[in-house]
Amino acid sequence: MITKEMLVRFDELNRRKKDLEAELDKLKDMFHQYFDTAVGQNEKGEVKIDSYKLQRQIRRTEKFDPAPTVSKLEELNLLDLIQKRPDEGKIKSAVDLGLIKEADLEGCRISKTTAALLIKKLD
Repeated sequence: MITKEMLVRFDELNRRKKDLEAELDKLKDMFHQYFDTAVGQNEKGEVKIDSYKLQRQIRRTEKFDPAPTVSKLEELNLLDLIQKRPDEGKIKSAVDLGLIKEADLEGCRISKTTAALLIKKLD
């Protein structure tokens, strides 16, 4: 059964959650600004303060941009490497086997960089 108290509690917790998320976002921005200044943008870093360690990890992902990749593969008559979108696994295998060169795929990759923060309490 749902009670008025449950609804009131949910509403209160939901408002507190939004406030906490906003405060966390501000702190994350400050940490990223610190690392951008201290070690450079999109660079990993670490700082220890008393019994805490703050680390920034950088993750990079690359994908093939569908339109130019499909166009390039059609131009190279490698239609078996195309599904509705470029088949990443088959393209990698074709590059590994020497059927296609990395240079042939120039301008086809999309790179994405994300930064993650990790705080540890040291013993």
